[in-house]
Amino acid sequence: MTEYGMPRTVHTAHLTPAELVGIRALLDTAFDGDFADEDWEHALGGMHALITDEEGELLAHGSLVARRVLHRERSLRIGYVEAVAVRPDRQREGLGSRIMAALEEIVDGAYVFGALSASDAGAALYAGRGWQVWPGGLAALGPVGVVPLPEEEGTTYVRAGVGRSLPDPQATLFFDWRDGDVL
Repeated sequence: MTEYGMPRTVHTAHLTPAELVGIRALLDTAFDGDFADEDWEHALGGMHALITDEEGELLAHGSLVARRVLHRERSLRIGYVEAVAVRPDRQREGLGSRIMAALEEIVDGAYVFGALSASDAGAALYAGRGWQVWPGGLAALGPVGVVPLPEEEGTTYVRAGVGRSLPDPQATLFFDWRDGDVL
């Protein structure tokens, strides 16, 4: 049993159908209807951090999925944060920070570094937890080759795993391709 307010971490494969429906509903509400099917797809296949209240109602969620990034001719395995949301009536209670702490623990133990694309509303949370804006270039390896992502510059944050350092910011990060928003 997870103590109230403490995140439960679980892989997508171990979420019940009802939990998946509840997570998607939270995301649709928290993102005010601006959470596309592609965004949902990006949030699946990795670890989820969930916080529920005493009655089992979902209050907050975030997920961490494995991605590949090419950097200076090396393929790096990173943890990419997706779908961080807190129920609107429970925001500003520290639930987002607890979700991020659970995801950061996974980054620290399993990945070279973590990355995420922050909305204007979420940027302060990530910066306050030590995530840094990636100062280098960003691109994706798409079906037609390299696709520069200048619109993502300034909103993509990174965090080194414990005992690791961030890649050279003078070099571009080339992310794996995916449908919808690449980052």
